[in-house]
Amino acid sequence: MSKKSRKRRSGIVYSTDPEYEYNYNDNEEAETLSPEDQDLRVMLDRKSRAGKQVTLITGFAGSDDDLKTLAKFLKSKCGVGGSSKNNEILIQGDFRDKVLQLLLNKGYKAKKSGG
Repeated sequence: MSKKSRKRRSGIVYSTDPEYEYNYNDNEEAETLSPEDQDLRVMLDRKSRAGKQVTLITGFAGSDDDLKTLAKFLKSKCGVGGSSKNNEILIQGDFRDKVLQLLLNKGYKAKKSGG
């Protein structure tokens, strides 16, 4: 058994039943809501990033592929790097106004959040 498959077993330590077969809880990917139904928040964040500023987009509801597609679009339009995971998109630098305008132009409901 590989290390990766052991990590996916949450809560099961040991079973004495020789017929026991672990069933992985493979959830279906969440269906992506339409842009009008998304409620995105755009904020500036510096916490735990060594003082570097990042534009953080939260509140995305949908599949990881759609999240990565939106992140790639935003990163290319801003001309910077970033990442996407856990239904959040990080864009390096302070691009709140530009990201907000791009999201509104694509039809998303987006607001500035934070200070």
